[in-house]
Amino acid sequence: MLIIGGALYGRFCEKVMKPSDRKTPAVENYDGVDYVPMKKWKNSLIELLNIAGTGPILGPIQGILFGPIAFITIPIGCVIGGAFHDYMSGMISVRNGGEQMPSLVRRFLGKYVYTVYNVFVCLLLLLLGVVFIYTPGDIFITQIIGQKSTLENPVIWIVYGVIFAYYIIAALLPIDKIIGRIYPIFGAILLLSAVGVCAGLFIKGYRLDEIWTGVSFTNPYGEHFIPIFFVTVACGIVSGFHSTQATLVSRTIADEREGRTTFYSMMILEGFIAMVWAAAAMGAVNAGLLTNDILHTQPTTAVGVIAKDMLGGVGGVIAIIGVIVLPVTSGDTALRSLRIIIAEAFHIDTQKKKKNLLLALVIFTVVAGILIYAKADTDGFNVLWRYFSWANESTAVFAFSMICIYMMRNKMPYIMALIPGMFYMYVVASYILNARIGFNLPWTASYIIAGIVTLAYGSAIVFCGKKAKQCSPAERNGG
Repeated sequence: MLIIGGALYGRFCEKVMKPSDRKTPAVENYDGVDYVPMKKWKNSLIELLNIAGTGPILGPIQGILFGPIAFITIPIGCVIGGAFHDYMSGMISVRNGGEQMPSLVRRFLGKYVYTVYNVFVCLLLLLLGVVFIYTPGDIFITQIIGQKSTLENPVIWIVYGVIFAYYIIAALLPIDKIIGRIYPIFGAILLLSAVGVCAGLFIKGYRLDEIWTGVSFTNPYGEHFIPIFFVTVACGIVSGFHSTQATLVSRTIADEREGRTTFYSMMILEGFIAMVWAAAAMGAVNAGLLTNDILHTQPTTAVGVIAKDMLGGVGGVIAIIGVIVLPVTSGDTALRSLRIIIAEAFHIDTQKKKKNLLLALVIFTVVAGILIYAKADTDGFNVLWRYFSWANESTAVFAFSMICIYMMRNKMPYIMALIPGMFYMYVVASYILNARIGFNLPWTASYIIAGIVTLAYGSAIVFCGKKAKQCSPAERNGG
């Protein structure tokens, strides 16, 4: 489903977009810094590394608690949702001078939606920064040095402190150029570890449950498949964060025809990684190596157990190091972007080092507070991951909306964007309506209200899209 579906639907998406010989922003706006043509293989690995932190690993490990239905929903969602989302975001950016997501949202959805979008993006980047301190720190503590990752253990705060220090430096200095040189290496580690775990499923003979006898719409903790599964397995299916990375890589694409490989195919690879780790987690539970409670509350521990059992001592450690490094190289970018967005919103002059440092310290103080809360609560990681993923999926709704309007203006089959956009509107609405840190409504009321909100959303997108099609080309270009 993933490979064949990805090949067919990816080609169809490309046919709809009709890549041509027109100059890309990397060629037309070449500046040697941001707009630089790069080889397709390098763009592809950088895109993969940017979108694949711990998301396609930890999310599926928790999501598999719903049973093997994950092996259907992940590939279908990835093919028609996530990969389409990433491809269109990247290609629309290529067609609009390499504009980033906030600019594209403003251009196609207007300044008011742009303001709301910025709030969700800031929340997403803030929580992403926390998650990408929490997860690599915990994996290092539990799997590399063999200690407990608890609030009382001072070593965990030393490890967190080192990551914090790196993030602060990365948020203030342009060291991403140094990191960029080794991104392809880390991307290769990610792929090799996934292939190794996949092979280990067969070598170890892990038992996986049959799909048709294992379908469940609640997990052992009574959580509902919709929306919990899709919020939990966010990065392996659809991720709003990916649109911010695809638009970044759009500035280094040398030829429009490279878009399908760079954007669409890399998300299919992430779907493969998600399915491999979901299968490994299920197999490890069936083999008695892990319990449901560990998957639910300590997925970082599960990573080490699986990697070492599948790949042996040395191979397991290499895979674990890869899992540690990958989120760190995404977290620094997220918090740097957050600082820039806040500075632009409040007109803070970031050229002045004192103001720049003060803003960074404010951001990191909030990050530290959320991190302490997550460590103090036994269910802290689960709550943190869910709200990070909810913000992630909410951001994806904005991206689908932008894509839908673009497709309507250009007489493309906009239903491709409208259906996944409405589905994820239903997911994020029903989740926040029921959530403990939300409206805390019963599921029945949440589902009914979410349905009304989703219909209103779909109607508004179609209405705005048709209205936009009546504008002159000059008005359309101005948003």
